[in-house]
Amino acid sequence: MSSDATRDLEAWIPRLIAVWRARRAARSKGPRQPQRGRPPFQDEPTTRLSPNEVKEVAAGIKRLSHGLTRERELAGAKYMDDPALLGAYLLFYWPVSYAQSRSLLSELPARPRSLLDLGSGPGPLAFAGLDAGASETVAADRSKPALELARALAIEASEALATREWSPERALPDGTFDVITMGHLLNELYAGDLGKRAALVEKVLEKVKPGGSLVVMEPALRDTSRALLQVRDALVAKGYAVRAPCLFRGACPALVKPSDWCHAERQWRMPALTESLARAAGLHKESLKMSYLVLAPKGEAWAEPPSGRVFRIVSEALEGKGRQRYMGCGPEGRIGLALQEKHRSEGNAKFFFLQRGEVIRVGGVAEEKGDGAGLTDQSTVDVIARAGQPLPKPS
Repeated sequence: MSSDATRDLEAWIPRLIAVWRARRAARSKGPRQPQRGRPPFQDEPTTRLSPNEVKEVAAGIKRLSHGLTRERELAGAKYMDDPALLGAYLLFYWPVSYAQSRSLLSELPARPRSLLDLGSGPGPLAFAGLDAGASETVAADRSKPALELARALAIEASEALATREWSPERALPDGTFDVITMGHLLNELYAGDLGKRAALVEKVLEKVKPGGSLVVMEPALRDTSRALLQVRDALVAKGYAVRAPCLFRGACPALVKPSDWCHAERQWRMPALTESLARAAGLHKESLKMSYLVLAPKGEAWAEPPSGRVFRIVSEALEGKGRQRYMGCGPEGRIGLALQEKHRSEGNAKFFFLQRGEVIRVGGVAEEKGDGAGLTDQSTVDVIARAGQPLPKPS
């Protein structure tokens, strides 16, 4: 995540805490009376929680985590209408979703002027869009309490945010938009009916302006990631183009083996609030993991890939005895890329330090093998796009 996005997120932390405390006080016995003319909560830190507050919020985080990643009994439920779960989401998952979406918005070829956030909850993606340069942003969700929090955050930050009540059964908000986001929404809809999910995505794409994008972000779990790839394939078969992360234009090769899936990972500087809550809830958020698609509206062509033999790195480093290996996915498909330590050279040394999501160009000699391509001491490796950066245009 960029330094600008990191700074912007840090500015949101005291706002999140202030809004959470105000709503918490209102739910109990009403707002506390200021002491000796001081404003409420002045005696409490504005950038961190007290030990009792951490304990309270961590309990809600555990419930959310278990309900959305294990048996998934909360998937599709109206959990944001539960004050404890909504509060846990606001203080923990809101910063995570904000950071994820800032990293994805940075891949777009241009800054969005108008943005619609569907399934917005209390608006992490909507506010990420505003901070990324959007001047007109609409947050749409079925949860009235979540939209109330989004409006409270807008007031706290002096931001202009429109809100709309929306669910997949209702008509989409009026207008067209440069960017539409669907953050961690699709996997909770239609009880796993991929046909209905694809139909909704196609309907949403009708609201995207020419040259704009639909950004779909999902959890990095195997099942949710594979389901998103299946929706991708249904849309690609109908002629839709993928702006990111895909370089391969056919059916997704990660679906060939049931054990495979594809997800992204981004590095970030975790806010102290997120770190303390993750530790208390027994979770790990040292990096940002998600699955995503950036889709173009109907009729727009795939972008031409960068010149040369290019691959997006779609795995972590797969170290073996005396060699480094990754899975790469490019215009030719998904293949293994390997380089033995004894073949390290000045031209290919970058191969040993690649990160998931980076796009590389391989030059020179690569030996074709049954499980992919073996690089040699004559091979060259150049990183042409870091994770979270747009692809360079073909030369």
